[in-house]
Parts: sequence; C-alpha cells; structure tokens
Amino acid sequence: MREEEIEKLRGVVRDCLSKHLYSSAIFFADKVAAFTSDPADIYMQAQALFLGHHYRRAFHLLNASQIVLRDLRFRYLAAKCLEELKEWDQCLLMLGDAKVDEHGNVNDTKDCNVMYLDKEGEDREINISSALCFLRGKAYEALENRAQARLWYKAAIKADPLCYEDTFALECLIENHMLTSEEEATLLSSLQFAPEDGWLSSFYSCLIKKYDKETVVEAKFTELEKQSCNINPSDPVICTLKNNTDLLACKAEYYHQCGEYQKCFELTKILLEKDPFHVKCTLVHLAAAMELGNSNELYLMACNLVKDYPQKGLSWFAVGCYYYCIKKYDQSRRYFSKAANLDGTFPPALIGCGNAYAAQEEGDQAMLAYRTAARLFPGCHLPTLYIGMEYMRTHSFKLAEQAKIICPSDPHVYNELGVVAYHMKEYNKAVWWFQKTLSHIPSSLSEMWEPTIVNLAHAYRKLKMYHEAISHYEKALTLSNRSLSTYAGLAYTYHLQDTFPLAITYYHKALQLKPDDQFCTEMLTMALVDETRRGLDPRNESR
Repeated sequence: MREEEIEKLRGVVRDCLSKHLYSSAIFFADKVAAFTSDPADIYMQAQALFLGHHYRRAFHLLNASQIVLRDLRFRYLAAKCLEELKEWDQCLLMLGDAKVDEHGNVNDTKDCNVMYLDKEGEDREINISSALCFLRGKAYEALENRAQARLWYKAAIKADPLCYEDTFALECLIENHMLTSEEEATLLSSLQFAPEDGWLSSFYSCLIKKYDKETVVEAKFTELEKQSCNINPSDPVICTLKNNTDLLACKAEYYHQCGEYQKCFELTKILLEKDPFHVKCTLVHLAAAMELGNSNELYLMACNLVKDYPQKGLSWFAVGCYYYCIKKYDQSRRYFSKAANLDGTFPPALIGCGNAYAAQEEGDQAMLAYRTAARLFPGCHLPTLYIGMEYMRTHSFKLAEQAKIICPSDPHVYNELGVVAYHMKEYNKAVWWFQKTLSHIPSSLSEMWEPTIVNLAHAYRKLKMYHEAISHYEKALTLSNRSLSTYAGLAYTYHLQDTFPLAITYYHKALQLKPDDQFCTEMLTMALVDETRRGLDPRNESR
C-alpha cells in the first residue's frame, strides 16, 4: 500500500475520533499499525482504544511495544490506562521513580534522555512532563498520600503554567486546600509566564485565596476584565473576559468572603441562569443562600442537583444545606456525611458535618469531623478555627490561636483570638485583636462585622473607657438595629456612667427585642430605682 493511501487512512482515523466513532477509529487504526509498524501509528491505535474505553487492551498494546519506556507519550498513555483501571501502584511504577523537592522541582535524569515523538504537534501544547507530574499527584492522592500529591501538583504547575483544566494541578491545589494562603502566593510568584500569557497570571491570582484589601482585589478583576481580543479588525465588536463565567464565579466567591451575601447571591443566580452546571458557582450560591436563610432556593437547588448528579458529593451537600437551614440537624448531618463519603476531597462536607454536630452541642463528634478536615485539607484554616471555637464553648481558650498560623490574613481568625482574650479577662489584648480584625476587613463594614464592633465595645467597657464603648455601640447600631447585645451593652454603659434616663431608654429597646431577658429586666428595675433615688436626693434639688 502506498504512503498516500496510508496517510488517507490516518485521516479517516482522526476524523472518526473527532466524530466520536470509536469502533470505526479502532478498526482503521489497527489496519494502519499493521501496515506500517510505525510507533506513531501504534500510539494512534492505543489512543483510539483508550477513547473507546478499552483500557486494558490499550495498556497491553502499549506495554507490549518496545518503545513504551523510551517515549514519554507511550508511558503517559499507559499510565492513564492504569488510572482508569484504578491500579494506582502500577500507575506510579509506569510513571517512573522520579523525585520532587519541597519547592516542586523534579529530579529525574532518566526522562531527560527519553524521546518524545509527536507527528501532529501544535505550536502551543501542554508540556508532557507537566502532565506526568499531575498524574503522579493524582495517583498519590488516590493512595491517600496527600503530602506527596501536593508536591507533584506543585511540580506540574511549575513545569507548565498552562497546565489547567477542571481537575488539573492548580485547581487540585486550590480546591483541595493543599496550600496555605502564603504558599499559594509563593507558588504563583514562582511561575514563569510567557509575555503573551500575562492575562493567565492575573487570572490565577484571582483564583487563590483573596484576603487583600478591596481596592487591590478589585484592581485584579478590573485588569482581567479589560483583556480583549479583536480577531477581525473590520468587526467593531471587541470581546473581553468581563462576562466570563469563571471570572464572575471568582468575584462571587470574593463577595461571599467579604460578607456581602446578598450581592454574592444575586451574581451567582445570574451566572447559574447562564451556566446551570458550573460547579464552583453552584457551591458559592449554596453558601450564600445558607447565610441568607433562603431555604426555598436551597430546596430547589438540592432537588435539581440530586436529579442531574446523583453520584456527586456536591448534590448531597446541597441537601444537607437545606436541612441545616431549617434546623433539622440530624438529617443535615446524614447528608453531609454522604457527600463526604462520595467525594473525599470535598472540604465543605466535613465542615458541614462538624457544624451540624456542634449545633446539637455534640462536641466530641464535632471535634472529630473538624480534626479530620484539618488533617485532609492542611491549607484550609476553617477546621482549626472551628476546633478553637468548640474549645471556647467548653472554656478551653488557648487552641483558637493555632488557626492564625494557617491563615494570618483572615479577619475571622483575629476576631476569635479577641474573644479568647476577652474570656481570659485580658481586655487590653482583646481590644488589640478586635482592632486588628477591623483593620483586616478587605471591604467596607457590613452587618457581618457588627458582632466584632460590639465585642470591641464590650472590651472598652470592661476597661472603663466608656466614651469609646458608647461610640462603638452606636457604630454597631448603624449596621444592625436588631441586636439585643448592642442595646443591652449600651444601656449598661450609660448605667455605669449614672446616665439613668438613657440607660432606661436602651434597656426598654433591648426588652422590645426579647421581653423575657433576665439581665435587662433586672437592670431596668435597678436603673428606675437609681433614677428615682437621684430625683429624691436633696443635693440634686439644691442644684
């Protein structure tokens, strides 16, 4: 058979693959490989078998060839077959015994001399070494060796910053919380981008944990939104990333982090109308609906997700969120546990399970869930923070400080440290922590931070700094006028200053919110008595 006829058959194989006609592709690829015995044609046959889900047969074909250990593509495809077969130890053996250091630098002299044949190579393609590193990371993660998985994912993204897809290296590192916020920033700064890939560097910076000031984060989003492409100079329409779903999902995540839940919810609702199955956007939407107490939205989301994705942890997590929102904690815990069992790399499920236990004051079970989450997801500070909060509930005040090590930029951490100091009667230290909390808030103050301002006012009151305390209570009232603690604290502070009329006024406002509050009821009685006595004091009359 002539070369042009062989080339025509190769074209038929490629066309069958592009049309997902895998049986036809396998048939013709087998004939081409038989005619030529060319390694590239054997690889094409193996690829057709792989895409047709004949993993064992594809692996046998690759492993039987003499070139499998000398060509990286052969080795990688053979390892991918073993990945699909869930034979993770064999997958690692096929990939070789390369070593990686803590910074993600690979030492493998064997691969340096291995050829890489690709007759159809494009100008821009993912580095094969990067793909090998990523597959090693997946294998180690499947074998529950997360320390090694983290190093190989770092190696994959360092080998090629273009190494990104739904389950690829950077997303695994970020979504599985394998790195702390500082480690994420360090990794990002170490990546080498080509001049034309500047937009990708900016995009990655929006994906990592965002604890910078609002102006800094908004500047990153604005820079990305200005990225444009005008393929046809005669066309006046210029396309940008401004309405890109991934970018807007990152922005929604930032709004949630800042406590702007309504803003976050409105954005995610628009995004899900555009792309109903965007996983990251769905998770942020569920979180925002939870914070807003929108049980109807949670119910609808849960029903749709379970119908469309019954095997995904996210679907059952949504069911758990609904039950948690309506305060049915037993059911919520059951579905959070189911989500965690379906997807062992899904931190919200374990944290949700811990929160459901904590809501029922089952501290030991809650601590077990939080400790498991902290062990599996070392880059996520929330499990450690919740552990500290559980210890505070049982008056063991020291352990919340551990969360500061993992994420020193999250203002919630400093708020909890302030609460620890307050309970330990270290009021000056508490004031310092609460002020530090407010200074680390990335956006303008919202109702979410009203408790922190009230806590700061309480600490000032304990230090007998009454004017500062009153100022912060009044500031808290501008954020929320439905807080019993704020009215009670303000009333008590005026009471301590012997300003009885104002104290009585605010005790009444507190009791309007909770008529049976014992503290306010008793203190109102005392304030009325004190005001009456002062009115009868002859010294007051002489004035």
